[in-house]
Amino acid sequence: MTSNGWFQIGLFFALILLIAHPLGVYMANVFERRKTFLDPVLGPIERTIYKLTGVEADKEMQWTAYAIAMLLFSAVSMLVLYLIERVQSWLPWNPQHLPGVPAALALNTAASFTSNTNWQSYVPETTMSYLTQMAGLAYHNFTSSAVGIALAIAFVRGICRKEKNTLGNFWVDVTRAILWVLLPICIVFALVLVSQGVVQNLRPYDTAHLIQAQQITAPDSSGKSVTQTITTQTIAQGPVASQEAIKMLGTNGGGFFNANSAHPFENPTPFSNLLEMLAIFAIPAGLTVTLGRMTGSPRHGWAVFAAMGILFAAGVTTAYWAEAQGNPLMHGVNQHVSATQAGGNMEGKEVRFGIANSALFATVTTDASCGAVNSMHDSFTPLGGLVPLANMMLGEVIFGGVGAGLYGMLIFVILSVFIAGLMVGRTPEYLGKKIEAFDVKMAMLYVLIFPMFILCFSGVTVLLPHLGLSSLANAGPHGLSEILYAFSSTTANNGSAFAGLNANTNYYNLTLAIAMLGGRFLMIVPMLAVAGNLARKKIVPPSAGTFPVTTPLFTVLLIGVILIVGALTFFPALTLGPVLEHFLLYAGKTF
Repeated sequence: MTSNGWFQIGLFFALILLIAHPLGVYMANVFERRKTFLDPVLGPIERTIYKLTGVEADKEMQWTAYAIAMLLFSAVSMLVLYLIERVQSWLPWNPQHLPGVPAALALNTAASFTSNTNWQSYVPETTMSYLTQMAGLAYHNFTSSAVGIALAIAFVRGICRKEKNTLGNFWVDVTRAILWVLLPICIVFALVLVSQGVVQNLRPYDTAHLIQAQQITAPDSSGKSVTQTITTQTIAQGPVASQEAIKMLGTNGGGFFNANSAHPFENPTPFSNLLEMLAIFAIPAGLTVTLGRMTGSPRHGWAVFAAMGILFAAGVTTAYWAEAQGNPLMHGVNQHVSATQAGGNMEGKEVRFGIANSALFATVTTDASCGAVNSMHDSFTPLGGLVPLANMMLGEVIFGGVGAGLYGMLIFVILSVFIAGLMVGRTPEYLGKKIEAFDVKMAMLYVLIFPMFILCFSGVTVLLPHLGLSSLANAGPHGLSEILYAFSSTTANNGSAFAGLNANTNYYNLTLAIAMLGGRFLMIVPMLAVAGNLARKKIVPPSAGTFPVTTPLFTVLLIGVILIVGALTFFPALTLGPVLEHFLLYAGKTF
């Protein structure tokens, strides 16, 4: 670890602090329909959209109608993306003449981008045409992100309203999220990325002739080793910058290239790397300020931000420390086993980013539900790889995905005030709303759905040698980590991969698609039920027994509840995976 590395990590978080307040206030104004500087331009566009689509902008929805609208919109969007993938060979903007995507992979990808997961079981530059990337994948990057923001705003309305049966209008919230928040920032961000060297064109791929031919030996279809002489290299390109901007801002993470943000065409410079990390955290951090502004309790919003910030700091510190220690088996001929790798673990990392920015990026992208990577998590040390895995297993509430992180954290807030109420023997209250049995039941249903998908699918997979284990590149605890990571990433709607696992099989395409859809939509329904129930309640004045949700004590309790729930649920699995691998590594055994 170096002082320069800590400075870069500290600078990143300081910039997030600077961004959060103005962006959060702006989003509160957008969704409460106050005036903004973009109204003269976007107001007429918004009204035209409502007129063409028949949306009654002033008609609000109960939580059930809000949920049905969200589910129908997502289902139709998923079907359209599936069809685009299947018939892309007949569609325009396909200069490489790529064939249609196979059925199982197309289903997995459609579920992935609809659920804001962006898990990719394929090599993008050799699988998806330009049209599929733009009209299919990038479209879902906008809409799935807007849905997440809309749901978070609906939950906040449920908290701050009194004796009302409605949470707003789903179609209005999604439209405003796209027009006022996502689109303007992405236009500016994409132009800045182009200035850094991120490509943006519709040209066919280029072919470069190698100065020195390369000999490659690989098995053919019959399994016989065949040596080939490689004299050219295909250089993929396309409309990258426009997709990169929404990929990061919307915490989507799906890369235009297989190497994702480690590819120089997606993330060419240290400055672009910083901008991309800032984009990942910007909206989730800003929404905590929006929470404080809309509920009339700014200190509560900052208390939630503080809980997220402390958990982030713990994760990045652990990851940076672990990667800076390096591999204990990488030592000189005469060195003993306890010696560590000089300079830290650089395997799987880009030299232009180094260890500090790789550890920071891995922490940021798994704190938020963003699957972007600028280094390969499979190559991290066991404890370094434990951090992104644990971040997702905590429910991705450490800032989290756009919208999803906030409403996930608010579920834990409800559980925290419920526990605080039990401690003092009083009915728990949250910002003047009494937390009753229905609220706690729905909150626990939300919490239990998450580990159910991860642990059940992982447990079944390790018992299926021909379906689940045959795709692994590693055995032992590292192989278990690869399986746990895949189902954690998809259920948490993160989308990053641990690598080392070939997920493009019928078994994994189907099971991971189910995990993505369940982790997104089955958890949304009980969350909206809680929001709808809170909106109907009266506001009660605070009393001597009211637990304040604006103090450091509340922040500590909230962090404790998140860690205890995560530890009780996932610690046994983590013990058999990265923790066991760590101790075996120091005993001289690798996998």
